[in-house]
Amino acid sequence: MSVASRRAKATLAAAIGLSALTIWAVHFQQEQQHQTMYQGVLRDDERRRKKMEQREQELRESQRKREIYEKVQRVESSEETGTFLLCFLSEGRR
Repeated sequence: MSVASRRAKATLAAAIGLSALTIWAVHFQQEQQHQTMYQGVLRDDERRRKKMEQREQELRESQRKREIYEKVQRVESSEETGTFLLCFLSEGRR
C-alpha cells in the first residue's frame, strides 16, 4: 500500500468520523431544545392552573361577601336597577 493510499484512507476516516460527530451533536442539540420547550409548556400549564385556582378562590370570596351584604342590606337585581336608571334618565330629559 502506498503512502498516498494510506493518507487517503486516513482522510476518509477522519471525514466520516467528523461527519458522524457533527450529526450526533446536532441531534443532541435538537433533543435539548425539545426538552427545554416541553419544560416551558409544563410551566405554562402550572401557571394557568394556579391562576384558575386563584380566580375560583376570589369568586368564592366574592360570593361569600355578597351573601353577607344581602343579609345586611337589600340588594336590587340588575333588571330593577336598569329600569330605575332608565326612568331616572327619561325624567331628567323633560
